[in-house]
Amino acid sequence: MADFRALPHPPSCRAKRVLVLYNTSGDWGNLGELYALFTANLAGRWADYDAMPIAAYKAGAVGQHDLTVYIGSSYGEALPAAFLQDVSNAQRPVLWIGYGLTDYADEAPDFAQRYGFKPGLFDHGRFNHVAYHGVDFTRRGDLAGEIATVAITQPGKVEVLATAERSDGARMPWAVRSGALTYVAENPYAYMGPDDRYLVFADLLTGLLNPAAPESHRALVRIEDVGPDANPLRLRQIADYLHSRGVPFSVAVYDTYLDPLKDDDSMPRRLTLAQAPKVAAALRYMVSKGGTLIMHGHTHQLDALRNPYSGKSADDFEFYRAHVDAKNFVRYDGPVAQDSFDWALGRVDAGLAEWSAAGLPRPTIFEFPHYGASPLDYSAIASRFAARYEQSMYYTGTLAPVSADKSTYADQMFPYPVRDIYGQIVLPEDMGNDAPHAYNQHAARTPAQMLESARRDYVLRDGFASFFHHWFLGGGPLKQLVEPMQARGWTFVGASSVVAETACR
Repeated sequence: MADFRALPHPPSCRAKRVLVLYNTSGDWGNLGELYALFTANLAGRWADYDAMPIAAYKAGAVGQHDLTVYIGSSYGEALPAAFLQDVSNAQRPVLWIGYGLTDYADEAPDFAQRYGFKPGLFDHGRFNHVAYHGVDFTRRGDLAGEIATVAITQPGKVEVLATAERSDGARMPWAVRSGALTYVAENPYAYMGPDDRYLVFADLLTGLLNPAAPESHRALVRIEDVGPDANPLRLRQIADYLHSRGVPFSVAVYDTYLDPLKDDDSMPRRLTLAQAPKVAAALRYMVSKGGTLIMHGHTHQLDALRNPYSGKSADDFEFYRAHVDAKNFVRYDGPVAQDSFDWALGRVDAGLAEWSAAGLPRPTIFEFPHYGASPLDYSAIASRFAARYEQSMYYTGTLAPVSADKSTYADQMFPYPVRDIYGQIVLPEDMGNDAPHAYNQHAARTPAQMLESARRDYVLRDGFASFFHHWFLGGGPLKQLVEPMQARGWTFVGASSVVAETACR
């Protein structure tokens, strides 16, 4: 596994600072750090971060930060008396998630009188929705776990921010605020999806870190998996349609097509953009119509390997290993055997040379093929690109380099642009893509389903509706997405403009 100490804490950039406190005890204590990473990333829209295990808390830290987030992911973890005292006296916002507040409330006899509510036992019922601003966000009751019951004792002191709902009509507070304390009655990271209550939590962070943030409804669209083997006429047609609607767009490009196992007899084994002048010309045409070219790997595949499909460009992972198991699920195997900072940088620089040979502008934004990468790969990309545009992978051992467990990881998607724990701007991709057919563990996804995601995203104060579309599916699905979104009030913006505004605040 990679040396995580090669990843420095991002330098100070934001005007605000958030303190993230997390659990480390119990059978799943390693997940506490992942949840802290996720929180630091979301807060990276507005703030820099400090993060530490709750056991390391020092008196006064709450008052030294614009926001303190405690993630109670392990049941029964002991909380320092200094932390509880600072929470009770807090003048600055404190966001408490999940476990621990019930024990604190039981030990503090004036808790209900002070805050106007009291958390109680955890409910294991299937609460499958969270209502927020009149919209139901999904909640996988079979996966998300339990929610703490919240009894409102003095309604005048408490604002119910969101409500958990069960199919039989039962309802209870999901997030409440009283004074400086905001409480979310479960861990929103236990399951995340494009329509999930995780998005509600992200919006609550916006309200706490930037309560004056104006309401904004912006959209991003990315044309995916464009390589030397693409159809130049179809690329031009897509560009013409989006330009006709006044839609800036991005184009994810890999520069070298490879088919070492000869999966497709209609194509050569190797083809570069310089060897495909009509495709290169179509890409320049897309730029002239409002397109931003982003680098989507070098070959979008790895050596002469089925990783996990055919070995052919656009099919496979490039910076990560994966296989398809007996249940037809894609399973991650970990970083490639040769993984290193220099190896990743070598692939990127080889690709950039091909962009130059084809007469294309040097890209400033990167997207990992299939969103698979190691921490060292992220570090290498940060040395060449201003931003990434993707969902990303985060690993234990990043916040705590001495951790014995550096193998646990998870993906995170964002509903708005952030500056993540790798120190790089990440543009959101939170709607997924239109897919006419199911594949592996992924269900088919229609434009109508994606519009439902956009409907939910619209209630987020600073939310983005961001999706991608494969070029070979043509312009029909784009029309079914773009025009209804514009009619609803979404404004499509260019990726570069979002990078510029996110650089520093």
